[in-house]
Amino acid sequence: MTTIARQKLLFLYARNPDLYSEVGAWSVYDATGKEHHTTGDSDAPPYRSVFAAMQDGWRVIQVPQQFPAYPGMELTTAFLRFEYVLEKIEE
Repeated sequence: MTTIARQKLLFLYARNPDLYSEVGAWSVYDATGKEHHTTGDSDAPPYRSVFAAMQDGWRVIQVPQQFPAYPGMELTTAFLRFEYVLEKIEE
């Protein structure tokens, strides 16, 4: 029987662009079917930082773009700026 490799995606939103920064929000998508996640299904992130996820075998495939704050907008809230996209390939 042949096993098929499937992709898992992990979106981590860090508090700042540092890979060691604390994770504030996250999403997990598991195409292997081993895990089933929904929004808000956990009070704690799966990893403390992006770097901790990397140490567990996740590969970073996207890092956040760095945009300077517009004058007068430094304290305005908007989208989560520091999004990292990670992947794992599993059987």
